Amino acid sequence: MFGKRPDATLVTGLSTMRSFMPFISPRRNDSLVLYAQHIEADAAIAFVERYNETAPEDRKLTLFHLLVRALALTFHRRPGINRFIAGGRIWQRNDVWATFSAKVELRDRSPLVTVKRRFPEDESLEDMVGDILGRLGRRRGGEKTQSDQEMNFALRLPPFLIRMGVWLLHQANQLGALPRKMIDDDPLFTSIFIANLGSVDMESAYHHLWEYGTASHFAMMGRVSERPDGTHYFEVRYSYDERVNDGLYGGLSMQVVKDLIEHPEKLA
Repeated sequence: MFGKRPDATLVTGLSTMRSFMPFISPRRNDSLVLYAQHIEADAAIAFVERYNETAPEDRKLTLFHLLVRALALTFHRRPGINRFIAGGRIWQRNDVWATFSAKVELRDRSPLVTVKRRFPEDESLEDMVGDILGRLGRRRGGEKTQSDQEMNFALRLPPFLIRMGVWLLHQANQLGALPRKMIDDDPLFTSIFIANLGSVDMESAYHHLWEYGTASHFAMMGRVSERPDGTHYFEVRYSYDERVNDGLYGGLSMQVVKDLIEHPEKLA
């Protein structure tokens, strides 16, 4: 509290303008930058096919896994994007976290589940894929997180009490008073939220940032498309809170993501 948090450290030595930006634009969606990126997919597709020739059935790789891997590595290599705003200050997150959502079943009214995990810099691609698929399988099988249980309990209350409770949690976050356990379990306290519209054969889209939590970035992956010459590409669209760092730093970081996916051997 007051300069300390369990999940981050205060960023110091910033320019006057950068330090003052949270007061000029107090909401994330007041500072939203939208960025579309085309990624050449042929090398990544070939890499996935080679990888899956020997991978166990429960550890099959997808292009989405490569995107998640590339984003996690980029957040480690470009730590200036792994930041968030709380209490009018800019914070450097202690770990790299990513949250992604998935349908329980590929049908229109199927509910969404979220998976959040920490991404250590030194973990292997195989371990990452196995852990993600394991977590996703458990979530689709009905596993409830602490966050799920808290929301289910809250929904039994009158709406005005829910609004009051969310407001109190938001204020506690601004003060850095939330416990580490609550932060680690909440899917909106994350470095980046990622969605895969390509899994339902849709183009990518831009997504807002939630004002609750600490997610400063959102990435949406679209379906793989084929050009007339037979080459393939997909698009990722980013929503980015420009207060955490300048647009050039963010743009160069996204170029790292593109380079890693287009040269997938760097992700192994």
